[in-house]
Amino acid sequence: MGNFKNINTALIHGGISKDERTGAVNVPIYQTSTYQQDGLGKIRGYEYSRTGNPTREALEALIAELEGGYAGFAFGSGMAATTAVLSLLHSGDRVLISSNVYGGTFRVLDKVFNHFNILYSIADTTDLNTFEQAITPEVRAVMIESPANPLMTVTDIAAVAQIAHQHGLLVIVDNTFMTPYLQRPLELGADIVVHSATKYLGGHSDVVAGLAVVSTKELADQIAFIQNSTGGVLPPFDSFLLIRGIKTLGVRMDRHVENAVKAAEFLKKHPAVKQVYYPGLPDAQGYEINQKQAKNGGVMISFELHENYDIGVFFESLKLIMLAESLGGVESLVCHPSTMTHAAIPADIRQKVGITDGLIRLSTGIEDIADILADLEQAIAKSEVK
Repeated sequence: MGNFKNINTALIHGGISKDERTGAVNVPIYQTSTYQQDGLGKIRGYEYSRTGNPTREALEALIAELEGGYAGFAFGSGMAATTAVLSLLHSGDRVLISSNVYGGTFRVLDKVFNHFNILYSIADTTDLNTFEQAITPEVRAVMIESPANPLMTVTDIAAVAQIAHQHGLLVIVDNTFMTPYLQRPLELGADIVVHSATKYLGGHSDVVAGLAVVSTKELADQIAFIQNSTGGVLPPFDSFLLIRGIKTLGVRMDRHVENAVKAAEFLKKHPAVKQVYYPGLPDAQGYEINQKQAKNGGVMISFELHENYDIGVFFESLKLIMLAESLGGVESLVCHPSTMTHAAIPADIRQKVGITDGLIRLSTGIEDIADILADLEQAIAKSEVK
């Protein structure tokens, strides 16, 4: 955890948490593009805000400490962070990705990196034998999500990292769903962690940001060079907002998870619900592994209604829960992965991995759980086809 034994303390006081010059208890927003130099080659630590900015630096130090990494890097979005990390690869390299990942990750590999002959293969990382068999000579990295988006499948991060390292692979883990409050992949053997910090780290649906944390100085030097060269950095004000959001991550996640467990149990028992995907349920795929590597099952839930329910009517009937892209805000959000977050994945691949047209993804907010459940109940009732 770095300087603090307990993460709830580190969330507030970790990294660079105050301004030493003035005593300000919050790091100021250094809204500047450039910095005066005292002479040729005489700088005061900063030259140009693409290269370095004190507010962004405070955020980067904070996420590095929370994830237990060597260094952190802040980007303009989660996809910018992912793109920077994938830019470590060279032409002819291949990356293995989990069989269900965020659609944006698939899209950037399928439609952008393939132009540079950086290829991908889809592997079932929940099956260690299948995963190892998918490692071919050109594979240089594996990128996994656990729980994965949107089916909440759980991968044994430590086991995958061990196998991957035996083959000389770089291990990248998208920790967006769990955050360092619930799961720390670097401690499990990962080399790099990425976040869409737009989600739970920011927590208020008011900032778009991405973070990456690396385990070694060598990787830090490489990512720092890529960050500065490609320039997709997080602005100072957004860095300030993200620091502010992270301070309440612990109390928010506790409430999020409490609500998610009750919502998952409600849906599990509901006669209209055909399937619930939530790693916090004892009969869920990967439950034991998730209990071993994470604090709990997290917040995200996916579910399917029986065929005699119209999901279009379900979405339209919701009153409290909002139909929207994204997740992780204090408000409950619901989406349709097939046409929204995972639309970039071809239909045949979606069907093959289980992302059906009837799948609904729920980001459980921190509203009163009685109101969340009541909204689900009335929307489900209205969606039944008589």
